[in-house]
Amino acid sequence: MSAKPTKMVRATSWDDTVEEAYRFQLAGYRDAQDYAVCTKAEADRWPHNGYIKKLIRKDGCWYYYNKSRECSDKDVPKCKLYSY
Repeated sequence: MSAKPTKMVRATSWDDTVEEAYRFQLAGYRDAQDYAVCTKAEADRWPHNGYIKKLIRKDGCWYYYNKSRECSDKDVPKCKLYSY
């Protein structure tokens, strides 16, 4: 059920897609699809902007995120964007 990505590119500039990928990758997941397969749950989101609010890591601990941007400009090139 877990599909393998066919393509991976590194982010060059910040946008909402990069922010989402950054939050999943910080918690140890590839993306939303990988998170759903591993945890059998959807990510909790902030209601006003849709950003991820909290994620459970693979070791059982939780990551809590702010309402605003978390991915700084220096972390943007570290972020991987996957295509299926």
